[in-house]
Amino acid sequence: MFTIDDLADRLGSYLPPEEILHVKRAFYYAEQAHDGQRRRSGEPYVTHPLAVANILANMHMDHQSLMAAMLHDVIEDTGVTKEALARQFGDPVAELVDGVSKLTQITFEDKAVAQAENFQKMVLAMSQDIRVIIVKLTDRLHNMRTLGALRPDKKRRIARETLEIYARIASRLGINTIRVELEDLSFQAIHPMRAERIKRAVTKARGNRRSMMRQIQDSLQKCLDDDALGGSVVGRQKHLLSIYRKMRDQRKPFAEIMDVFGFRIITDDVDTCYRILGAVHNLYKPVPGRFKDYIAIPKANGYQSLHTTLFGPSGMPIEVQIRTREMEAMANNGIAAHWLYKAGQTERPIGAGSHARAREWVRGLLEMQRHAGNSLEFIEHVKNDLFPDDIYVFTPKGDIMELPGGATAVDFAYSVHTDIGNSCIACRIDRHLAPLSSTLESGQTLEIITAPGARPNLAWLNFVVTAKARSAIRHAIKHQQRTESVQLGRRLLNRALSAFETSLEELPEHRLATLLEELELKHEDDLLESIGLGTRMAYAIARRLLESSAPSSAEEVATAPGSGVPIVINGAEGMVISFARCCYPLPGDPIVGHLSVGKGIVVHRHDCGNLQELRDDPDKLFALAWSQQIDQDFPVALRLHVETRRGLVAELAGLVTDADANIERIGIEERDARLSIINLTLAVHNRVHLASIMKRLRNLPHVGKITRVRS
Repeated sequence: MFTIDDLADRLGSYLPPEEILHVKRAFYYAEQAHDGQRRRSGEPYVTHPLAVANILANMHMDHQSLMAAMLHDVIEDTGVTKEALARQFGDPVAELVDGVSKLTQITFEDKAVAQAENFQKMVLAMSQDIRVIIVKLTDRLHNMRTLGALRPDKKRRIARETLEIYARIASRLGINTIRVELEDLSFQAIHPMRAERIKRAVTKARGNRRSMMRQIQDSLQKCLDDDALGGSVVGRQKHLLSIYRKMRDQRKPFAEIMDVFGFRIITDDVDTCYRILGAVHNLYKPVPGRFKDYIAIPKANGYQSLHTTLFGPSGMPIEVQIRTREMEAMANNGIAAHWLYKAGQTERPIGAGSHARAREWVRGLLEMQRHAGNSLEFIEHVKNDLFPDDIYVFTPKGDIMELPGGATAVDFAYSVHTDIGNSCIACRIDRHLAPLSSTLESGQTLEIITAPGARPNLAWLNFVVTAKARSAIRHAIKHQQRTESVQLGRRLLNRALSAFETSLEELPEHRLATLLEELELKHEDDLLESIGLGTRMAYAIARRLLESSAPSSAEEVATAPGSGVPIVINGAEGMVISFARCCYPLPGDPIVGHLSVGKGIVVHRHDCGNLQELRDDPDKLFALAWSQQIDQDFPVALRLHVETRRGLVAELAGLVTDADANIERIGIEERDARLSIINLTLAVHNRVHLASIMKRLRNLPHVGKITRVRS
């Protein structure tokens, strides 16, 4: 069995003796704290933290990370506190351990909420010290290696969580060795029979093609030696989940997947990488369109390599990756390679760029966490953000931006800055105007056009793919809705108070404070928002503000004055005032409004048939009036009876455009061979503008009856 002395011997290759003593001291402390505790397999519990520390030692992590690995379950599973750890081992180690520990002192509704809250806690700790996630990944890796003692349903749940979150995080941080093992172990836990069959097939296929692999490897190595290019050629193995996904997604049999031979060429410097690329292209013909240069443009996780596919002997495809030794260390260890430099193993900091990218990614997670409504929404944003395939686009100044595949111009705008995303109105792709919903491709140059008064559009959520854009849009819309609801609530409350010849500003402050306390609200804006959204009646709140005690009966609360000063609207109030699509009210129409819970005021024409039920209780309707200053268009529906003939729709469209209006929707109902009914939805300024358009339409010789649609 692996012991602390075995680990100390391994650490002696890169850590000084005094730091190894600190690691051993942490082990003995954990051993004492976990005394009497055993794993499901029956082994002493301390074998788990020792194994986690051993995985970190393989990555040459620093002594504080190793100490945290030894102690990572002490806070969660024993009576030891964070403060006690800080006194014994210092604040950095205590913070690392606390960041990895779950929230055990809180009871959650279900496992999904607990998972989300614990992940959110870990992200906050990651923002202070990125080593938290490395310790957590190695902890999860050893847990996955020892899943055998658990029930099948629990195995599958842990494996899915690992696949959805931790394997993706390892990929995002470039820690490829951990990512591959986590994926394969998860696959074996979720689909044990499929994994076993593929594993047997891979073992058999490797035996059958061993001679061909050796032949190709020898020819590649001879090519390098003939051109005096220093480099070593090694075979590259596909892992189980990768094979399964290709079979499933590409609908190919196992034999076709395993027909591809993979090799990796490791050399000393970047210049030699490109020279080797030329040499192998001379040896075997390259497959067009299958070359990727991740050295010039690294992946978001810092991965660098040249990828090419060649036509090998008998036309079989050969995938070749060419990279330096430092790039190989980065590909395997990602941000963990940053500590190779700290341990004095290299002359310059391997992984420094990846470490900076990781910190930038964590900062993005923190911004998402602030914008998310709750922990479940946050963890969904994170899952959506962990895309494996990236594209690379350019800003007008030539800077490279990494985005997930399928990203749009809006995603790009939010990746530059949240304020740019919130105020964007259009974009130029390669200097040509394009819709904001345009899907981006690698190599394109984007310019975002913004406007000071612009706001995010709810429809953007239908096409954005990045978590940052999605969370920022939702946050902005929530903030916008709250602001508008507060403003509307203030107007409604002041209107109700005007019936008592007072206003909100004239009321004593202590009355409002008392009411807020009774309603268990923290701020005045919370009360006004609830009124604006229709969840509380303005008149009932006005009565409670004016009386020394609550109303004596529910009937008294529900009674509001039927008359009052009309609320003036201009159509630009935003999300808390909407216009009914049943009657399409226009400026100039007599209008009324009613409160819809969660939506604010819905505006109808005074004679709208859908208000019949509310007319029996006129106190539920609001008197509304149009403002004198209205500078926007409103939809209106028309029904036209016309003679069927060629080109009529184009003629109608031209006439509407000449009248300074827009067609929003058009539909044709054919009645018979000669007569048709056309349903038009137009955007017009007001009733006068509509009357002018209808007059022009009536002058067309083939247009008969025109009516404005009323519900």
